[in-house]
Amino acid sequence: MNVKSYIDKIVRDAKKASRLMATADTSVKNAALEQMALNFINSKDLLIAENEKDLRAAEENGLSAAMIDRLRLTEQRIEAMAEGIREVINLSDPVGELMEEIVRPNGLDIQKIRVPIGVIIIIYESRPNVTADAASLCLKTGNATILRGGKESIYSNIAIYRQISLALEKVGLDKNAIQVIETADREAVGHLLKSDEYADLVIPRGGESLIRNVVENSTIPVIKHYKGVCHVYVDEFADMDMAREVCLNSKLQRPGTCNAMETMLVHEKISGKFLPDIYKGMTDSGVELRGCKKTRKIIPEIKQAVEEDWSAEYLEKILSVKVVSSIDNAIDHISVYGSSHSDTIITDDKSNAKKFTAEVDSAAVYVNASTRFTDGFEFGMGAEIGISTDKLHARGPMGLKELTSYKYIIHGTGQIR
Repeated sequence: MNVKSYIDKIVRDAKKASRLMATADTSVKNAALEQMALNFINSKDLLIAENEKDLRAAEENGLSAAMIDRLRLTEQRIEAMAEGIREVINLSDPVGELMEEIVRPNGLDIQKIRVPIGVIIIIYESRPNVTADAASLCLKTGNATILRGGKESIYSNIAIYRQISLALEKVGLDKNAIQVIETADREAVGHLLKSDEYADLVIPRGGESLIRNVVENSTIPVIKHYKGVCHVYVDEFADMDMAREVCLNSKLQRPGTCNAMETMLVHEKISGKFLPDIYKGMTDSGVELRGCKKTRKIIPEIKQAVEEDWSAEYLEKILSVKVVSSIDNAIDHISVYGSSHSDTIITDDKSNAKKFTAEVDSAAVYVNASTRFTDGFEFGMGAEIGISTDKLHARGPMGLKELTSYKYIIHGTGQIR
């Protein structure tokens, strides 16, 4: 295969499809989405069989248990993929929305209208459900999409893609509106990232090394988050039972995700009571704790945390623990080591809650809730395209509106300047 020629055709076809998708009627887009959901349900056995090929390769290549969990497709996860698509159907189509209108003194009627971005390239690792989530959101917003999954999920991604293509064709949409790169050759990514003549945006989803590689090599604008170093700060005024449940959920509900807690900060005034209890809960669930000197005075059995632990995104059952002297100390720590993703404070003190939400500069800042809620479904967006820790264009979970741009349409009656 000539990889460059292959990618050139992909991006040209996507650009052509994007012009047609921009004017596609909402009812047609929704019909395609419903057909996608039906196809996934009806082909569960096929999807699971193809996914098994990826799982066997992952085990042979020594991937961690958490990474294999991210890769796995089950009947329940396929049903969840279909449910996510149906939730997108039920969301309002943002394309064509009148965002703002101004009538100037000279009579010009200036309208700000929401429009598709155009051609979006999404590069991701492991999780095959991203193929369905990304395709559904980009389809609903009238974008053409090029999906490039990791080599570890190539069989799963191609199988999902086949069902998507069948759905597009059945309702009369251009099948090139959603394309999957069917080669694991890394050269393909290099050519994709230089296709700024045809593509409008790149969204990478995966580990920090993948995302940095995309940012450093792309001539196309990139929306990103490098990693999820998420914190739970247990304040001196925290409800101990609530703090315990939120910390356990933030770490254990799915430790291999970017919104799982990686560092727990505990105020020194309650550390003697709280830490032994949370230590038992965590270790009973197989979590390895690494603590600062103050933490190890209370729980001497745990490992000593080193500098690298405070900025680590473990994505597995490892947790860093630090005792802090004040809420300011906690916020300072998050400012230095956090990744601007998701951080929470557990407290009954309203002024501390207000201070934390005002001063922690993250995409999602919580009071008395798990970091695991930073998710498109939980925010009512339906399936998300990813989490952005950027501040331009999109921040936090990226739903439908974050996959659109806008243009100005001006109506006149012969005005000249």
